[in-house]
Amino acid sequence: MSGKRYLVTGAAGFIGFATAQALLARGDEVIGFDSVNDYYDPALKEARLALLRPEAAFRFEKGDLADRGAVEKAFAAGPFDAVIHLGAQAGVRYSLENPHAYAASNLTGFLNILEACRAAQTPHLVYASSSSVYGLEEAFPFSEHACAGHPVSLYAATKRANELMAHSYAHLFRIPCTGLRFFTVYGPWGRPDMAYFKFAKAIFEGRPIDLYNYGEMERDFTYVDDIVKGILAIAERPAAPAEGFDPAKPDPALSPAPWRIYNIGNHTPVKLRRFVEILENAIGKKAETNLRPMQPGDVKATAADVEDLARDAGFAPATPLEVGIPRFVAWYRAYYRV
Repeated sequence: MSGKRYLVTGAAGFIGFATAQALLARGDEVIGFDSVNDYYDPALKEARLALLRPEAAFRFEKGDLADRGAVEKAFAAGPFDAVIHLGAQAGVRYSLENPHAYAASNLTGFLNILEACRAAQTPHLVYASSSSVYGLEEAFPFSEHACAGHPVSLYAATKRANELMAHSYAHLFRIPCTGLRFFTVYGPWGRPDMAYFKFAKAIFEGRPIDLYNYGEMERDFTYVDDIVKGILAIAERPAAPAEGFDPAKPDPALSPAPWRIYNIGNHTPVKLRRFVEILENAIGKKAETNLRPMQPGDVKATAADVEDLARDAGFAPATPLEVGIPRFVAWYRAYYRV
């Protein structure tokens, strides 16, 4: 038993829920924070929370990240051994439709988290970034040591902004801040707005699915349990100033401030066509597909370099799709009674 206390934002969300479960399972206390908004089905979020609420070591605070008072109220339940900030407005394509939601949650909301961490002298802030920050870069696999300076969606730009905002607070106020770039997370209790979830629903219902870039998209699909293991391992290692940092040749992943960036990905990219084959096998039904061109804001391929994560956390994601997808399908059948 760890016996520590954590604030987990986005606790009703996919990764936040899984992280809270893992912390509670090892004997930690968790304060969960979430707005339970309607970006996707709130009933799914409430179903996740229904599994957390009976835990004696769990307490839930409902609030919006953009509401400074609500964030300060959540921090009043501290002190915390670490703040694990997983709440955000997610989704690449939705950022084209409702950009102001991203400014509110991902910029103002993140500033509220940083300010609350400063006031509370939080020992470690771990926050979710995204593989989307790599944008136009095509040097594979994606490395934290590349500049990530050309995002192609507002969502990605807000996540890159979070990394830079965290750096300024780490520099000015010596708050240890670690950003984690997640690569296409999937698994049980997942997000209905994600492609794999939409594909499963369409296949079960006998509807066609759209494969963008004519099915040639490649993604580094990462099973949710691997993501959570990475989060927990990193949370135990507060960021520290990098030794030998050269300001004349600054490394984008390092800093003389207590600030770090890590990729968390399966480091085994898979073509979308192959992903659909594995999903078809798990469901036991063929998919009807429509081949479509690239969508605005999408990138053709993602692949994670996880050498830094493996070296510093002693862990690298490794769950193959052939294992993870059947687990997701089994959950989907049970939850939706298919």
